[in-house]
Amino acid sequence: MSDYDQQKIQNESVGYPQKPSPLPSSNDPRKYPSSPRRSPAKTLCTFLLILVILAGLVVLILWLVYRPHKPNFSLVGAAIYDLNVTSPPYMSTTMQFTVLARNPNRRVRLDYDQFSAIVYYKGQAITPPVVLPPLFQKTKSTVILSPLIRGASVPVSVEVANGLLIDEVYGVVGLRLVLMGKMRYKVGFVKTKHYEVYVKCDMLVGYKKGFMGQVPLLGSPDCQLDL
Repeated sequence: MSDYDQQKIQNESVGYPQKPSPLPSSNDPRKYPSSPRRSPAKTLCTFLLILVILAGLVVLILWLVYRPHKPNFSLVGAAIYDLNVTSPPYMSTTMQFTVLARNPNRRVRLDYDQFSAIVYYKGQAITPPVVLPPLFQKTKSTVILSPLIRGASVPVSVEVANGLLIDEVYGVVGLRLVLMGKMRYKVGFVKTKHYEVYVKCDMLVGYKKGFMGQVPLLGSPDCQLDL
Protein backbone atom coordinates (compact mmCIF):
# COMPACT_ATOMS: atom_id res chain seq x y z
CA MET A 1 0.00 0.00 0.00
CA SER A 2 1.35 3.38 -0.98
CA ASP A 3 2.06 6.23 1.41
CA TYR A 4 -0.89 8.26 -0.12
CA ASP A 5 -3.38 5.47 0.59
CA GLN A 6 -2.14 5.11 4.15
CA GLN A 7 -2.49 8.88 4.73
CA LYS A 8 -6.08 8.86 3.33
CA ILE A 9 -7.13 5.99 5.62
CA GLN A 10 -5.57 7.78 8.59
CA ASN A 11 -7.48 11.03 7.85
CA GLU A 12 -10.80 9.21 7.59
CA SER A 13 -10.26 7.41 10.89
CA VAL A 14 -9.43 10.67 12.69
CA GLY A 15 -12.73 12.18 11.44
CA TYR A 16 -11.70 15.38 9.70
CA PRO A 17 -14.74 17.41 8.62
CA GLN A 18 -15.84 17.00 5.12
CA LYS A 19 -15.97 19.89 2.70
CA PRO A 20 -19.25 21.83 3.13
CA SER A 21 -21.81 21.77 0.34
CA PRO A 22 -22.02 24.95 -1.71
CA LEU A 23 -24.69 27.58 -0.74
CA PRO A 24 -27.69 27.91 -3.03
CA SER A 25 -27.46 30.66 -5.58
CA SER A 26 -29.79 33.67 -5.72
CA ASN A 27 -31.82 31.96 -8.42
CA ASP A 28 -32.30 28.84 -6.36
CA PRO A 29 -35.99 28.58 -5.25
CA ARG A 30 -34.90 26.93 -2.01
CA LYS A 31 -33.32 30.20 -0.81
CA TYR A 32 -36.61 32.19 -0.85
CA PRO A 33 -39.53 29.82 -0.20
CA SER A 34 -42.88 31.21 -1.41
CA SER A 35 -45.39 32.29 1.32
CA PRO A 36 -48.78 30.51 1.32
CA ARG A 37 -51.63 32.41 -0.34
CA ARG A 38 -54.57 33.62 1.81
CA SER A 39 -57.99 32.69 0.54
CA PRO A 40 -60.39 35.55 -0.37
CA ALA A 41 -63.03 34.18 2.03
CA LYS A 42 -60.61 34.35 4.97
CA THR A 43 -59.62 37.91 4.07
CA LEU A 44 -63.26 38.95 3.86
CA CYS A 45 -64.06 37.41 7.24
CA THR A 46 -61.12 39.24 8.83
CA PHE A 47 -62.28 42.54 7.33
CA LEU A 48 -65.86 42.04 8.54
CA LEU A 49 -64.65 41.13 12.03
CA ILE A 50 -62.58 44.31 12.24
CA LEU A 51 -65.53 46.35 10.95
CA VAL A 52 -67.88 44.89 13.59
CA ILE A 53 -65.37 45.59 16.37
CA LEU A 54 -64.94 49.21 15.24
CA ALA A 55 -68.71 49.71 15.01
CA GLY A 56 -69.14 48.28 18.51
CA LEU A 57 -66.48 50.64 19.87
CA VAL A 58 -68.22 53.62 18.23
CA VAL A 59 -71.60 52.63 19.72
CA LEU A 60 -70.02 52.13 23.15
CA ILE A 61 -68.32 55.54 23.04
CA LEU A 62 -71.55 57.27 21.96
CA TRP A 63 -73.49 55.53 24.71
CA LEU A 64 -70.94 56.57 27.35
CA VAL A 65 -70.95 60.17 26.08
CA TYR A 66 -74.72 60.63 25.80
CA ARG A 67 -75.98 58.00 28.26
CA PRO A 68 -79.76 58.53 27.81
CA HIS A 69 -81.97 58.62 30.90
CA LYS A 70 -85.58 57.56 31.25
CA PRO A 71 -88.29 60.24 31.04
CA ASN A 72 -90.23 61.35 34.10
CA PHE A 73 -94.02 61.57 34.39
CA SER A 74 -96.06 63.30 37.09
CA LEU A 75 -99.80 63.81 37.53
CA VAL A 76 -100.74 67.36 38.53
CA GLY A 77 -104.48 67.64 37.83
CA ALA A 78 -107.73 65.76 37.24
CA ALA A 79 -111.26 66.72 36.22
CA ILE A 80 -114.41 64.57 36.16
CA TYR A 81 -117.32 65.64 33.96
CA ASP A 82 -119.27 62.38 33.98
CA LEU A 83 -119.09 59.26 36.13
CA ASN A 84 -122.35 57.32 36.26
CA VAL A 85 -123.42 53.72 36.71
CA THR A 86 -126.46 52.38 34.88
CA SER A 87 -127.99 48.93 34.45
CA PRO A 88 -127.15 46.12 33.74
CA PRO A 89 -124.36 47.51 34.92
CA TYR A 90 -122.64 49.93 32.57
CA MET A 91 -120.41 52.87 33.35
CA SER A 92 -120.27 56.18 31.47
CA THR A 93 -117.18 58.31 32.00
CA THR A 94 -115.73 61.62 30.85
CA MET A 95 -112.47 62.62 32.49
CA GLN A 96 -109.48 64.82 31.79
CA PHE A 97 -106.03 64.58 33.35
CA THR A 98 -102.98 66.83 33.32
CA VAL A 99 -99.67 65.00 33.14
CA LEU A 100 -96.18 66.50 32.94
CA ALA A 101 -93.74 64.55 30.78
CA ARG A 102 -90.14 65.60 31.35
CA ASN A 103 -87.08 64.75 29.24
CA PRO A 104 -84.03 64.94 31.55
CA ASN A 105 -81.46 64.37 28.78
CA ARG A 106 -79.18 67.20 27.62
CA ARG A 107 -78.32 65.76 24.20
CA VAL A 108 -80.99 63.13 23.52
CA ARG A 109 -84.46 63.74 22.08
CA LEU A 110 -87.46 61.51 22.84
CA ASP A 111 -89.97 60.41 20.19
CA TYR A 112 -93.28 58.85 21.26
CA ASP A 113 -95.42 56.82 18.84
CA GLN A 114 -98.70 54.93 19.16
CA PHE A 115 -99.39 56.55 22.52
CA SER A 116 -102.76 55.94 24.19
CA ALA A 117 -104.48 56.56 27.55
CA ILE A 118 -106.98 54.52 29.53
CA VAL A 119 -108.56 54.75 33.02
CA TYR A 120 -108.95 51.88 35.51
CA TYR A 121 -111.09 51.63 38.62
CA LYS A 122 -110.55 48.73 41.03
CA GLY A 123 -108.45 46.93 38.44
CA GLN A 124 -111.04 47.12 35.65
CA ALA A 125 -110.98 49.41 32.62
CA ILE A 126 -113.84 51.91 32.71
CA THR A 127 -112.90 53.70 29.45
CA PRO A 128 -111.71 52.50 26.06
CA PRO A 129 -108.13 53.41 25.05
CA VAL A 130 -107.86 56.95 23.66
CA VAL A 131 -105.16 57.45 21.01
CA LEU A 132 -102.87 60.42 21.62
CA PRO A 133 -101.03 62.34 18.88
CA PRO A 134 -97.29 61.61 18.32
CA LEU A 135 -94.99 63.50 20.65
CA PHE A 136 -91.48 64.70 19.76
CA GLN A 137 -89.83 66.01 22.90
CA LYS A 138 -86.74 68.19 22.75
CA THR A 139 -83.79 67.91 25.11
CA LYS A 140 -84.20 69.17 28.68
CA SER A 141 -87.87 70.03 28.16
CA THR A 142 -91.22 69.46 29.84
CA VAL A 143 -94.43 68.80 27.90
CA ILE A 144 -97.98 69.01 29.28
CA LEU A 145 -100.32 66.17 28.31
CA SER A 146 -104.06 66.74 28.84
CA PRO A 147 -105.92 63.73 27.43
CA LEU A 148 -109.71 63.88 27.45
CA ILE A 149 -110.92 60.32 28.00
CA ARG A 150 -114.49 59.24 27.37
CA GLY A 151 -116.32 55.99 27.73
CA ALA A 152 -120.02 55.50 27.00
CA SER A 153 -121.79 52.45 28.42
CA VAL A 154 -118.64 50.44 29.20
CA PRO A 155 -119.65 47.07 30.74
CA VAL A 156 -118.29 46.55 34.27
CA SER A 157 -118.71 43.95 36.98
CA VAL A 158 -121.27 44.24 39.78
CA GLU A 159 -118.46 44.62 42.34
CA VAL A 160 -117.04 47.60 40.42
CA ALA A 161 -120.45 49.27 40.07
CA ASN A 162 -121.28 48.83 43.76
CA GLY A 163 -117.79 49.94 44.78
CA LEU A 164 -118.18 53.22 42.89
CA LEU A 165 -121.56 53.92 44.53
CA ILE A 166 -120.03 53.41 47.98
CA ASP A 167 -116.94 55.53 47.20
CA GLU A 168 -119.11 58.38 45.93
CA VAL A 169 -120.92 58.44 49.28
CA TYR A 170 -117.64 58.72 51.16
CA GLY A 171 -116.32 61.27 48.66
CA VAL A 172 -113.05 59.50 47.81
CA VAL A 173 -112.50 57.57 44.57
CA GLY A 174 -109.33 55.70 43.66
CA LEU A 175 -108.38 55.77 39.97
CA ARG A 176 -105.49 54.66 37.82
CA LEU A 177 -104.47 56.48 34.64
CA VAL A 178 -102.39 54.40 32.24
CA LEU A 179 -100.32 55.76 29.35
CA MET A 180 -98.83 53.22 26.99
CA GLY A 181 -97.09 53.25 23.64
CA LYS A 182 -93.65 53.20 22.06
CA MET A 183 -90.66 55.46 22.54
CA ARG A 184 -87.20 55.79 21.08
CA TYR A 185 -84.15 57.94 21.70
CA LYS A 186 -82.76 60.19 18.98
CA VAL A 187 -79.32 61.81 18.75
CA GLY A 188 -78.89 63.85 15.58
CA PHE A 189 -79.78 61.53 12.73
CA VAL A 190 -79.29 58.39 14.81
CA LYS A 191 -82.40 56.71 16.26
CA THR A 192 -82.57 53.73 18.58
CA LYS A 193 -85.08 50.92 18.33
CA HIS A 194 -88.57 51.39 19.77
CA TYR A 195 -89.06 50.65 23.47
CA GLU A 196 -92.39 49.72 25.01
CA VAL A 197 -93.55 52.43 27.44
CA TYR A 198 -96.03 51.78 30.24
CA VAL A 199 -96.85 54.61 32.67
CA LYS A 200 -99.32 54.11 35.51
CA CYS A 201 -100.47 56.96 37.75
CA ASP A 202 -102.40 55.95 40.86
CA MET A 203 -104.47 58.65 42.53
CA LEU A 204 -107.15 59.34 45.09
CA VAL A 205 -109.57 62.11 44.09
CA GLY A 206 -112.18 63.91 46.11
CA TYR A 207 -115.44 63.25 44.29
CA LYS A 208 -119.14 62.93 45.11
CA LYS A 209 -121.95 61.92 42.80
CA GLY A 210 -123.23 64.71 40.60
CA PHE A 211 -120.12 66.88 40.81
CA MET A 212 -118.63 68.18 37.55
CA GLY A 213 -115.26 69.86 37.07
CA GLN A 214 -111.79 69.90 38.60
CA VAL A 215 -111.43 67.49 41.51
CA PRO A 216 -108.80 67.69 44.26
CA LEU A 217 -105.93 65.21 44.25
CA LEU A 218 -105.58 63.70 47.71
CA GLY A 219 -102.01 63.01 48.73
CA SER A 220 -99.20 62.79 46.20
CA PRO A 221 -100.17 60.85 43.07
CA ASP A 222 -97.49 58.34 42.14
CA CYS A 223 -96.53 57.77 38.48
CA GLN A 224 -94.34 54.78 37.71
CA LEU A 225 -92.62 54.13 34.38
CA ASP A 226 -91.87 50.69 32.96
CA LEU A 227 -89.52 50.86 29.96
